[in-house]
Amino acid sequence: MTNQNNTTDKNVNLLDTVRRLHFVGIGGSGMCPMAEILHHKDYIITGSDINESDTLARIRSYGIPVHMGHRAENIGDAEVVVYTAAAKQDNPELVAARAKGIPTLERSVMLGLLTKKFANPIAVSGTHGKTTTTGMLTQILIEAGRDPSAVIGGKLPFINGNGRVGKSADIVCEACEYVDTFLQLHPAISIITNIDADHLDYFGTLDNIVKSFHQFCLQTSKRIIVNADNANAMRAVEGITNAEIVTFGRTDKSDYYVTELNEEDTVCEDFTVMYKGERVCRVSLRVPGEHNMMNALAAAAAAHGMGVDGEHIKKALEDFSGVHRRFEILGKFEGVTVADDFAHHPTELSAVLSAAVRMGYHEVWAVFQPHTYSRTAMLLDDFAKALSIPQHVVMTEILAVRETNTYNIHTSDLAAKIPGSCWFGSFEEIADYVMTHAKENDLILTLGGGDIYKCANLIVEKYKERA
Repeated sequence: MTNQNNTTDKNVNLLDTVRRLHFVGIGGSGMCPMAEILHHKDYIITGSDINESDTLARIRSYGIPVHMGHRAENIGDAEVVVYTAAAKQDNPELVAARAKGIPTLERSVMLGLLTKKFANPIAVSGTHGKTTTTGMLTQILIEAGRDPSAVIGGKLPFINGNGRVGKSADIVCEACEYVDTFLQLHPAISIITNIDADHLDYFGTLDNIVKSFHQFCLQTSKRIIVNADNANAMRAVEGITNAEIVTFGRTDKSDYYVTELNEEDTVCEDFTVMYKGERVCRVSLRVPGEHNMMNALAAAAAAHGMGVDGEHIKKALEDFSGVHRRFEILGKFEGVTVADDFAHHPTELSAVLSAAVRMGYHEVWAVFQPHTYSRTAMLLDDFAKALSIPQHVVMTEILAVRETNTYNIHTSDLAAKIPGSCWFGSFEEIADYVMTHAKENDLILTLGGGDIYKCANLIVEKYKERA
């Protein structure tokens, strides 16, 4: 485990001294919003990528030139080269930049520099729920007329993108803990949705994760909004005196809490947001699951603390329809609903699948792609427990991502712990299997942090071809 905390410090004034920036992988979800914001702050932006996408079309619409493919000459007369974490160090554009002595900055470092340009940076952190909470808070602030900028880890339908250029001092950004990238940020306001055992390939232990979140809290200047129901999150704020600690949770022991929950067994939560005994607003969510109630409460607490009134919070949360790959309904075919979700950790799977089985479908077909050998091996029993919630489980082989299989772990090890489950080597086989067996009023739900969404899209295509 290494700490990247000092990376931003040596470049702290870099954006004051340069005008021309080149983005390697400019179409990436974390890159595109930064390029947009910098463009609107009158920086001269160029970029390159290897795949056409909606985000590239959006970037080009601003007049930003984008090169397809990576070549040394693409960097032109750039004074700084920003690269996505997915770029290899032998990328020809990075090699050319280093040869010319041009600074090269990883995406998270540039995000740290960019947020320093705003008087009120708001960072949303936590093991689960970051993207949804970031989207909710962004939508509330727009609804309230605060005109925020935003950098979101998924597409928010409300703004038809994963980033936004605003004119105010507010910027809302997702703060990911993996490899300590969130330690590039020095927010005024931070949210900690929860802290759970994840990314143990990097952190090693849960204690190390908590230590990193504690450091993140030390870098927050004004207010930390923390989940009082999550013991690890509360450990992270122990001893913090540099910022106000504001808690949210399910009981009135927290500053912000919920009351008057709808007692009916509904999928989408109805609840009242309270602040220290006073009613803020009554909310009926459109997105399913108790976990989304907690995400909404965190966003409401942040917005209310910034002076947003209850009516604007209520309207924005009730209008919020989710973000890309968070229980995203792709369509209904032959009476079968097909949906896709990013859940790739046992806690996330439990939350999503618990909501799914309450939604009134006849049976739920969970199609899961295990994500990394380390996570699968270290949390094997937790995965088995979560995947025992739906009626049917179909799995892919483990997606290696950045690892080699030193753990000697296979999907068959997980399947052995889940009665009736099965797995296949290709998306084609999975699509054929679930489409053969799924019946009217069933739900096919693909789950995972990798490219399992391609399997969902394949299922949709096959249904359309059959129509």
